[in-house]
Amino acid sequence: MIALEGVNKIFRLPHDSKTTLRQRFVNIFRKSTYEELYALRDINLKVKQGEFLGIIGKNGSGKSTLLKLVAKVLEPTSGTVYVSESVAPFLELGVGFQGDLTVKNNVSLYGALLGMSKKEIADKYDWIIDFAGLERFVDAKLKNLSSGMQVRLGFSITVSVKSPILLVDEVLAVGDMDFQQKCYDSFKSFKKNGRTILFVSHDLAAVERFCDRVILLEEGAIKNQGSSEEVISTYH
Repeated sequence: MIALEGVNKIFRLPHDSKTTLRQRFVNIFRKSTYEELYALRDINLKVKQGEFLGIIGKNGSGKSTLLKLVAKVLEPTSGTVYVSESVAPFLELGVGFQGDLTVKNNVSLYGALLGMSKKEIADKYDWIIDFAGLERFVDAKLKNLSSGMQVRLGFSITVSVKSPILLVDEVLAVGDMDFQQKCYDSFKSFKKNGRTILFVSHDLAAVERFCDRVILLEEGAIKNQGSSEEVISTYH
């Protein structure tokens, strides 16, 4: 289960950058001023085990920040975030990857970052490469692959982890249509197996197709929540 109670996330943005040495010296005795940016406002949300929750909203509405709080990448400014089980996050392209390493080495590296043992990585390696469709590129440096190929690799590693909770951000939009279909087919399997999924996407057709419930974020607050059909119909 996932529960957020009274969660606020505020980022403090400095008004003066002080980027050069001279600027830093001139302003050394000046008090820095900041602007507070509310990324999330008073979020109260519960996600049951096995639920497929869609999160929609315009850019800057707080969708990715919400996932990062659940993944423990960020801490809330106030309020509590409770996550009962381990999480497999697929949030940003390139996080955890090393461009100068080969595809094969990145599987080992990224898998280890997600908590997989060496044996688990070895056992899942062939499946990961096959699912990503990168059989011909295992010895290529990751930086020489397209962004779509990197997405395929990252997603394939993430879904191979046995974590009960899966977080998926916008990045699937970078993949090609055939791979997106493979991802959506895997979502069906996850639902049958009772995995909990938080799914951020601008693909409203996919959200309506897979999600049991949807929340609509606007300026960091939950504006609406309910069935996918109901919430999507109010989103413009």
